Amino acid sequence: MILWFAATLPLAAQALIRDSSVLLPNAPSFVLQEPTLTAESTGGVQGLITDLRGGLVQEAAITLERRGQSSLRETTSDSAGHFVFLNVPAGSYTLLVSAPDLKTYLSAPFTVQPGQHLDLPAIALGIASANTSISVSANSTAVAEQELNAETRQRVLGIFPNFYTSFVYDAAPLNTRQKFKLTLRSVTDPMAFVGVAVTAGIETSRDTFPSWGQDAPSYGKRFGAAYGDELLTRMFSYAIYPAIFHQDPRYFYMGPGNKTSTRFWHAALSGIITRGDNGHNEPNYSHMLGGASAGALSSVYHPASDSAGYLAALTFAIGLGSKGGQALVREFILPHFTTHVPAYARGRTPVQPTPPPAPPAKPATATPNP
Repeated sequence: MILWFAATLPLAAQALIRDSSVLLPNAPSFVLQEPTLTAESTGGVQGLITDLRGGLVQEAAITLERRGQSSLRETTSDSAGHFVFLNVPAGSYTLLVSAPDLKTYLSAPFTVQPGQHLDLPAIALGIASANTSISVSANSTAVAEQELNAETRQRVLGIFPNFYTSFVYDAAPLNTRQKFKLTLRSVTDPMAFVGVAVTAGIETSRDTFPSWGQDAPSYGKRFGAAYGDELLTRMFSYAIYPAIFHQDPRYFYMGPGNKTSTRFWHAALSGIITRGDNGHNEPNYSHMLGGASAGALSSVYHPASDSAGYLAALTFAIGLGSKGGQALVREFILPHFTTHVPAYARGRTPVQPTPPPAPPAKPATATPNP
């Protein structure tokens, strides 16, 4: 019910409003030191590579990639099919495994916690078909597809969709096809029609758009207009403009372990600040222009008394105001009720402070005999 309320708030509000009208590295006196990675701040990853018949695969190429960063580590399996990565900084990773004549394997994302030595399940590689190949550059797109499929199964209380929350904070960026896929999945979900039906009912009971009347046909008109508003808003804000400006339409959950104030502002400002496909924060052109464009275009099917400029300004204001509120609900409330969230999706892994170096031991001094 919380998610439905957050999702339908902009439309309901619209109905009510209408009705009521540094140090230098070359300095000789300083020495710059790299942070020391210790067993307390890093972990390890190990596993076993086999074929489908259980045979051990040696000399398989294994690539460990830290998600959200261009950080790759590579190794090969030994004569027993075993591999290991040591001193792995805490964070979210994927694993790419390839071997001659065998299919390439791409893991689902997994998280390495500080001090954790992660033993992955055995990886069985199938027989490759002719001319089958994969490169590390395909890693990001494949991982994004896995994450997208997981997100479209997320539901609050198992009922209300929560597709646009990424519980993987450093998720792989979506390409254009994936952005449209997610948008079409959201506007064709059965619960989207339920929300529109409720909005149309509120507008009919309050006689919004009086020229349409309050009979059954008028309810149908309001239902069509409300669904058109939702469809246009999502298409412009979550697919068309994100594809043009290379921005990600999802909300990225931070989660516990981060400061409450940081989480609050991260959510509250999401209407005006978003993540670009390059991983950097930037002005949320997609959302701001999306609402205005949808509002202006909706004048085609709204009563003539509602001008394109009025609808554009109204939709922009409602969308901008509600975006932060919805994000706060996504950050602090919905995670407790959302089902089918993958175990590895836990928000942003807090940066572990590097422990200070231990002070040098004092030399032992001899105690004089009395």
